[in-house]
Parts: sequence; structure tokens; C-alpha cells
Amino acid sequence: MNFGDKRVVITGTGVVSSVGNTVDAMWESLINGVSGIGPFTVFDASEYRTRIAGEIKDFNITDFISTKEARKLDPFCHYAIVAADEAVKQAGLDIEAIDNDRFGVFIGSGIGGITTLQEQMIKLQESGPSRVSPFLIPMMISDMAAGAVSIRLNAKGPNFSIISACATGSHCIGEAFWVIKRGDADIMLCGGAEACLSPIGVAGFCAMRAMTSRNDEPTKASRPFDKDRDGFIISEGSGVLLLETLEHAENRGANILAEIVGYGSSGDAYHITSPAPDGEGAVRALKICLERGGIAPEEVDYINAHGTSTPLNDKNETLAIKTVLGEHAYNTHISSTKSLTGHTLGAAGGIEASICVKVINEGKIPGTYNYETPDPDCDLNYVPNQTLEKDVNIALSSNFGFGGHNAVLALKKYK
Repeated sequence: MNFGDKRVVITGTGVVSSVGNTVDAMWESLINGVSGIGPFTVFDASEYRTRIAGEIKDFNITDFISTKEARKLDPFCHYAIVAADEAVKQAGLDIEAIDNDRFGVFIGSGIGGITTLQEQMIKLQESGPSRVSPFLIPMMISDMAAGAVSIRLNAKGPNFSIISACATGSHCIGEAFWVIKRGDADIMLCGGAEACLSPIGVAGFCAMRAMTSRNDEPTKASRPFDKDRDGFIISEGSGVLLLETLEHAENRGANILAEIVGYGSSGDAYHITSPAPDGEGAVRALKICLERGGIAPEEVDYINAHGTSTPLNDKNETLAIKTVLGEHAYNTHISSTKSLTGHTLGAAGGIEASICVKVINEGKIPGTYNYETPDPDCDLNYVPNQTLEKDVNIALSSNFGFGGHNAVLALKKYK
């Protein structure tokens, strides 16, 4: 078999999110328009410009791992472990029956263990260096989600993290796709995880004026593509996919959920936080994804947009879609599920790819909520404020990160 000929399929998905801690729980919230956004409870945010977030609820890591093990890992690793466990379980993968040397993990985090870092900085300042935890470094570094999952599941294949801010999860999935296609692994767990609701992290985003100040209406604050959008809502969580070669999945009788057929990435080379004018970088990532997947623009049925609810992203993403899809852009169904989940930063790609898998299998598209005032710059079909029943053959998932990082995935109904 020549390089690139291998077909790559999805057999498992796992999610921890503000709207549910399993894929099915998340999906029920999304199709019923249930928001996960509310006031901060993890710390006192009364003096902050933004006082609302998408917190994880009813989550207890010791239901999955021991208390001793949990104390050595930052919460972003906790979320990654739980999402990975769900993906493996859904895939029906018997860890003892596979070639572990050909089982890899690419799970990244845009920010890593920022909560642990803040806690240990306080200890340093208050009690001196001798009181700093010996686990600070492994708890803090962003590669540890991939490391912890691989140790837990004895995955000895390719193992590392791609860190590209809000494009992290999508880049990890896309690069895992290529690892399988070029024959370096048969199975990959991939996606992103984020536990970013620390006082210092939130203060930084507030100082940038990147987040919404619509604190009195938490469930209406994230309003992607709406004329009155004023910033994103920060959230936590994890999204992990289990990818396999088609041959490997068929040989073990796996239930195939969807196929990954395309992946495109690019760099803006423009600005550390602002997107390139007219979405130029996103345009190139979209084009590469379609070209590599052999997908004509008119074949795209659905796009789970990056759709952050920031003035610049939503305008430029709309322009990019129009540039690449042409007139078909107006016939394509687009939604930003961040209107309900909030923005999970490095975890967004994994969560939103999992949503695309559900869209393909369920024939339903979750809407973009809080789209109330049309914006002339955002004039496409964003499936406003409702769930739409629609047969979807090809879905795209797009994510773009600070630093000018762009990633687009193409998922297709398996046939």
C-alpha cells in the first residue's frame, strides 16, 4: 500500500464539557439548546471584567483514578483521561489484544497546568521554595495529557502534544490522521484538554478585552455571528477521538462512526492575536483540507465553525467560507456550538470534531444560539436558535488560534 492510501476512520469519541461529561450528555444539551454558561464558582471573580464561564459540573476524577494518582496531575489531565476512557470504551477497544507499539496518543493543551502553576507560585511567595511541590513541573507542562493517557492505556506508539492555542485539538487530530496514513501507527487517541479557569489566566484574557462583559445574561452572552457579539466565554473540558486504519477497525469488528478524509493547516504570519485580514490564513487551511480530501465545495453539507463570538473572528471566518465555497457558502449549514459550550481553547477541536461525528450519525445539526441581530458582515446560514434535521455526508470542523494557527478537518459519513 502506498503512502497516503490508508483510510482513517473514527471508532470512538469522548468528551468532558460544560454541557455534559459524556458525548451523549453533551449532545442532549446541544440539540435541546441547553447552555453550560454561568457565574464563576471556582474563584471569586467579583472584581473581574468577565464574571461568567463554562465550568465543568458534577465531575469527580476519583471515580476514575485513585486519589493518590489524581493529586499528581493537573485538572486538564483529569479531563483528558476521562474523555480518552470514554473514546476507548465506545470503540470497544481491548487494550490487551492490540499491538501497543502501534497505538499512539496526540492530546494537547493550549495553556496546560496554569491552575497548578498559580497555586505553586502562591506557595513559593508565602512559604519559600522548599514548599513547592515536586510535581509542579510534570503537572504544569502541556504534554502531560498525552503522557498520562499513554501510561494509563499502555500506548507505546507516537506520543506528543501539539500546542497551537485554540487550534490545538484540531491539529492533534489532523496530525494523528497523517501518522496513521503514513503507516506509523494503527490506532491513535487524539484531541485536546483544557483547565484554564484560574484567576491569572482569566485576568489575562480580561486585560486583552477578548472576553464578553455581558455578565448579567450568562446564557445569552456567547452570540457567535450576531451583530452585538462582544467577546468569547472561557470554558474548560476535553474532547478525544479514537482513530484507526479502516483495515484494523474492520478486522476487530469495530463500529465505524465516520471517516476522516481531509485536513488542512496554515499560518497567518500576521499578528499574535488578530486574524489575517479577510481570513486569508483560514482560506488556505480550508482549501488544503478540501483538496487533500478530494472534496468539491458544493459537497460540504455542514461546518462547525470556530465561531468564537468575537468581532474579528466571526467576520473573517465568514469571509473565508465565502471565498472557498463561493455561492455554495449560502447553501451550507454552519453553526457555532460555542454559543452553548463556551470556548474551551485547546480542547475545542476535539469537542467540536466529536460534535461533527454526532451530526453525521444523528442527522441533526445543533444551532447557533443567541443569534438575534443580523450582522451584514455575517450573512450566511448559521442555523439560528434551533436544531435542524439534516442528512450530512461531509462536515468540516474549523479552529484558529492566537499566533495565526489555522486547522480544518473534514469528516465524512462512512460508506
